[in-house]
Amino acid sequence: MNPIYLDYAATTPVDPRVAELMAQCLTQEGNFANPASRSHKFGWKAEQAVEQARRQLADLLCADPREIVWTSGATESNNLALKGVVEHLRQKNPQQALHIVTSAIEHKAILDTCAYLESQGVEVDYLTPDADGLISPDQVAAALTPETCLVSLMAVNNELGTLTDIPAIASVLKGTDVLLHVDAAQAVGKMAIDVNQWQVDLLSVSAHKMYGPKGIGALYVRREPQVKIAAQIHGGGHERGMRSGTLATHQLVGLGEAAVLAQQEMADEIERIRQLRDALWQGLESFGGVYLNGHEEQRSAGHLNVSFDGVDGEILLASLAKVAVSSGSACTSASVEPSYVLKAIGRSDELAHAGLRFSVGRFTTREEIDATITEVGRVLSLLRV
Repeated sequence: MNPIYLDYAATTPVDPRVAELMAQCLTQEGNFANPASRSHKFGWKAEQAVEQARRQLADLLCADPREIVWTSGATESNNLALKGVVEHLRQKNPQQALHIVTSAIEHKAILDTCAYLESQGVEVDYLTPDADGLISPDQVAAALTPETCLVSLMAVNNELGTLTDIPAIASVLKGTDVLLHVDAAQAVGKMAIDVNQWQVDLLSVSAHKMYGPKGIGALYVRREPQVKIAAQIHGGGHERGMRSGTLATHQLVGLGEAAVLAQQEMADEIERIRQLRDALWQGLESFGGVYLNGHEEQRSAGHLNVSFDGVDGEILLASLAKVAVSSGSACTSASVEPSYVLKAIGRSDELAHAGLRFSVGRFTTREEIDATITEVGRVLSLLRV
């Protein structure tokens, strides 16, 4: 049995069409120059490629290209959004009390940033999801205070795949000064997003979750009405003063092409991936003692998080060496603690420990799904004796 990759939520392989264009921006014969070097044609050409990529990502999000700020990935984008909002407000009024609303099942890039902001005197409310892993607009409304400056909720949960109703959350905030930030790392390129319809103020993007390269991403920052954030990286005033640093032309060209491919192929790809995911669930469910984590329908097409009764989670994961899956977020996979996301939705320690995330993607085949079902069945039969 050849190794099978079903961890697309952790990272996606770069699409060969993306890699081909990236390679053309690396060597002396290609588009290698610094995009900020505007005194010669080499720099102009690189700048044109960067701005084309900005337009391509903006088109995918239904945004204005001037609303796209390049970053190193969603983690930096999340930090820039949350810290940037808080620091800008404190620059205006150092004594202002500030409050943020988020959830207990956000990615660590949000939770750790919020913990840092708490150490700086910001009050943070962590909303608890229901048993299906959902955060409701009513919960957000109930958590708002006169000091609330920001609500930060992810569009797609990275472990469960559950969807947050972002437009409904935005409706709760309408008429207030509260900004809405969305961590969309698991959503961009995998579902239709219109930042104007969603009415978000800030939105984080990661290229390597959508068949682009690692180490590059973006933060959408609304222009009308203008959202102001304090820069977190200084040194040259790039990206309209919001994020300094020499831009990586090859990575940005890759992100731009990944956005184009997503826009062209998303509809068909979502349906194909959903069918594979459902076939995988039907096969796993047939073994008995298998529990679906997260809402059955309100979730992304590629996510499948399940817990297996009667087995040790670490032994199960180790025994599935031929199938690349995850026991939660890739950023916390070194921890032996049960998934904090599964605990938050009410799973016991045993089921939380025995939870696995299978994530299907662009290059997954039906043969791989069938082989995975067979392999999981074989392993379960051994471990449940």
